[in-house]
Amino acid sequence: MNKTVVMVVEDDLPIRNLIVTTLKTHDYNFLTANSGKNAVMQASSYNPDIILLDLGLPDIDGIDVIKQIRTWSNTPIIVISARSEDSDKIEALDCGADDYLTKPFSVEELLARLRVTQRRLSFMQSQISASDSVFVNGKLKVDYAAGCAYLDGGELHLTPTEFKLLCIMCQNIGKVLTHKFIADKLWGNSWENNIGSLRVFVTTLRKKLESLPDSPQYIQTHIGVGYRMMKFE
Repeated sequence: MNKTVVMVVEDDLPIRNLIVTTLKTHDYNFLTANSGKNAVMQASSYNPDIILLDLGLPDIDGIDVIKQIRTWSNTPIIVISARSEDSDKIEALDCGADDYLTKPFSVEELLARLRVTQRRLSFMQSQISASDSVFVNGKLKVDYAAGCAYLDGGELHLTPTEFKLLCIMCQNIGKVLTHKFIADKLWGNSWENNIGSLRVFVTTLRKKLESLPDSPQYIQTHIGVGYRMMKFE
C-alpha cells in the first residue's frame, strides 16, 4: 500500500470520482473535500502529504485556500484547474502552489506529477547526509535534515519547491546553473513550461531571501543562461 496521503479538493463530482478512482487503482490513500472551507479544515486536521486543488470552488476561491494553508503548512499543492491563462498559473504559483495542471488532463500526466512531488518529498532523506546537514553562507543558514532555512536568525517560510530550489543553489554555490539543469533537478525534466515556472519560483524565493530583491546578494541572474548562488567570504 502506498503510504502517501493525497487530499482531493474538487466540487465537480465526475472529476473527483475520476481522480479518486485513479488514486485507488495506484494504492494511494486519499481524502476528499468539495469546498474550500472543508479543504482547509481537513488539511489542518489530517495533514495530508499532497493536496490536489481545484481553483473554482463553490464557497471560496482556490487561491485563498492556498494562502490560508501556506500560513501554517508547506504541504505540496498541485493545482488542477480549467483556468489556462499564464496569469492564473503565475498567481497560483506565486501564492504558494508547487505545480499546475490544466483541465482537461490525462490520468498518466496526473500520476507523473504525483510521482515527481513524491520525489521532492523524499529529496532530503535520499540526497543529504547527516554529516553535511547544515549549510551557512553569510546570514543564510540551511538545515537540510530539518528542512528549514534561516536568514539572520529568523526562519524563512518556504514552500517545498522553494526549499528544494534553495538547496540546489546552495549545493552548487559559486556555479552558474542553467535553467535546464535546475528544472531537471526540480521536476525531473526541463519542459518549456517548467522553465517558465522556474522563473516564478526564483522570484518568490528572492522576495523571502533578499532584502532588496531588485539588487540580489544571494541569487545572481545570468540572463539567457540561468542562476548562481553567490558565495560570502
